[in-house]
Amino acid sequence: MKTRKLWLGFIAVMTISFAVLLYYGREIYREAPPIPDKVVASDGAVLFSAQDIKDGQNVWQSTGGQQLGSIWGHGAYQAPDWTADWLHREAEFMISRLAREAYGKDYGDLAEDEKAAVQVRLQQDMRTNTYDPETGLLTISDLRAEAFAHNSAHYGGLFTNDPELAHLREAYALPQDALKDPERVRLMNAFFFWASWACITERPGQDISYTNNWPADELIGNKPTGAMILWTGFSVIILLAGIGLMVWYYASKREEEELKAPEKSPAADAKQTPSQKATLKYFWVVTLLMLVQIVMGIVTAHYGVEGHAFYGIPLADWLPYSISRTWHVQLAIFWIATSWLATGLYYAPFISGYEPRFQKLGVDVLFGALLVIVVGSLAGQWFGVMQKLGLTANFWFGHQGYEYVDLGRFWQSFLLAGLFIWLFLMARAVIPALKKHPQSRNLLILFLIACVAIASFYAAGLMWDQQTNLAIAEYWRWWVVHLWVEGFFEVFAVTIMAFLFVRMNLIQVNTATVAVLFTTIIFLTGGILGTFHHLYFTGTPTAVMAIGASFSALEVVPLVLVGYEAYDNLKMYRSAEWVKAYKWPIYSFIAVAFWNLVGAGIFGFLINPPIALYYMQGLNTTPVHGHTALFGVYGMLGIGLMLFVLRDMNPTVVWKDKFVKWAFWLINIGLMAMVLISVLPIGLAQTVASVQEGLWYARSAEFLNQDYMMTLKWLRSIGDTMFALGVLALAWFIFGLKGGWSIEKKH
Repeated sequence: MKTRKLWLGFIAVMTISFAVLLYYGREIYREAPPIPDKVVASDGAVLFSAQDIKDGQNVWQSTGGQQLGSIWGHGAYQAPDWTADWLHREAEFMISRLAREAYGKDYGDLAEDEKAAVQVRLQQDMRTNTYDPETGLLTISDLRAEAFAHNSAHYGGLFTNDPELAHLREAYALPQDALKDPERVRLMNAFFFWASWACITERPGQDISYTNNWPADELIGNKPTGAMILWTGFSVIILLAGIGLMVWYYASKREEEELKAPEKSPAADAKQTPSQKATLKYFWVVTLLMLVQIVMGIVTAHYGVEGHAFYGIPLADWLPYSISRTWHVQLAIFWIATSWLATGLYYAPFISGYEPRFQKLGVDVLFGALLVIVVGSLAGQWFGVMQKLGLTANFWFGHQGYEYVDLGRFWQSFLLAGLFIWLFLMARAVIPALKKHPQSRNLLILFLIACVAIASFYAAGLMWDQQTNLAIAEYWRWWVVHLWVEGFFEVFAVTIMAFLFVRMNLIQVNTATVAVLFTTIIFLTGGILGTFHHLYFTGTPTAVMAIGASFSALEVVPLVLVGYEAYDNLKMYRSAEWVKAYKWPIYSFIAVAFWNLVGAGIFGFLINPPIALYYMQGLNTTPVHGHTALFGVYGMLGIGLMLFVLRDMNPTVVWKDKFVKWAFWLINIGLMAMVLISVLPIGLAQTVASVQEGLWYARSAEFLNQDYMMTLKWLRSIGDTMFALGVLALAWFIFGLKGGWSIEKKH
């Protein structure tokens, strides 16, 4: 009965949450910032067309898109947020001209009442919505048309080779001649204008811009809205109420289970099937990808202090910042996902107790497909950013410009096919176990649901096309990043961890089933609609902010109980002598619990409330959460699962754990040091600057190149070095399991 109620709760959460997610997705389609057919000056001169804006979006994507600066706060942190930067430059040009016309003086020399009068005229010009949906024309003042020309000249010189802007290119880690075609420069400027116009122009019938007055900039009248204050307060109330209810329920229902571990490991006498042995090469590739990813991270971080070189070597000539960062992010997803998928392939035959016919062939074919996807997509991204592909070819085979889903559409489709191959291999091994092990049926069904979701929800990445409105593309992108990566992979991970401990006879299957179902319901209750917290300022209606703020607060609620999870894992480790052979996999799971609380919980809620994110979006507070949640939670889980499989592959040997011990502590301490010594202080300093001056200043070269900022950037090398040494030690240990130096020799 208890399980039945949990299943009904699971179905209700899924049905209601996705109904709301899709309904407001329709509203995002309906209320997205319009792309005008033509943008014209008040004298009727045509500045550019809708097709120019769409092509300009593709040009921006070809430079690396969100991996080179950001748009609407989403993207990289080295270069400016182009929308905030464009708006402030436009406003400064216009207000200077207005001050000269009205008072014959520079704006800075005006009295306060004169400044206020000029500022009102500026804001009336910029904030008034002059788009006519009947004609499709957006008419701007002659002064704003001049500002557009002024900004276009600046960005044209910046993205090409103006020697006077060399210092900015260095500060932005922007290569000289990032755009080699003047026509591409013109098109990109059209897109920058439109994306910035959406940030300042008020929605019809409202006094807020399409991006809810983001970015913060007092000069142009972008200030926090009342809704931000309201829903921030409401999110805190929901968080406190949710924590109280969660702790009460958990305390009243939690049953302490006597752990009676068997005297011998259940894996000791298990015979490995050919397909299980074939998964070993996946973990070798995982290790190699991790090493390359860390190298790319070191290069990317160093570009923060030496924009075009790596300790004097002109590395950016053939590995620019946007490529190193793209590969750093993409490889993280590749190796983490590969580790999780390979773990599923390894344990699937154990679940059913038999090897399906041709399963090894399927595992080998999938491995080859994944290699092609990794190599092909990374190569395509390089060719795209180096401006060696046309705009359509870049969309299909190069760099889509969207963070986390940067790979070209062809490679996306190929990866989706690979995920369905994986689903087929998993299902054919697991489905027979539904009849064979009826006591585990509920756990197995949830496991299959997670497998289906992993394969199918990546398809959300195919829901935009080459020239989809950016607001709509962002909606679907976060389906992939939040629902696929942070949602259903999480359900899969929780389920497979429960299975591992059930298989070791350390917990009962009924206890595991109830715990997994309950955890899944609580997580998805906040997690599905919590997707909207990424979309506060991406051209969405205010209702999206209200839902996102409320439900993203609920995402934090289950994390307050991770101490129980860590304690349970520690008890399992101490339950029998043979379990101590699993020390480092179990320690990795304990680290996952810690980073869930710190990275996903504390650092996540630091930036999630609307008023906080209004000032922090696009600052270094975001990678604080990104690194501690993506690597701390999902990366450590990937490492833990890999170590679990490697331990089970040869359960009779004794590991020399010197290097894996060093790896564990260096990785976790290095990650914490990187965040606390460098990235978080930079982000907090930027937040103060964003509140006092505006986001444009917090992301400017002037602010980020101050002496104390450069010192903070260099201090990151302490944590980064520890972290890199930890990954090297881990790789040495893993390859040593095959080479022999990581295991005790038999005498």
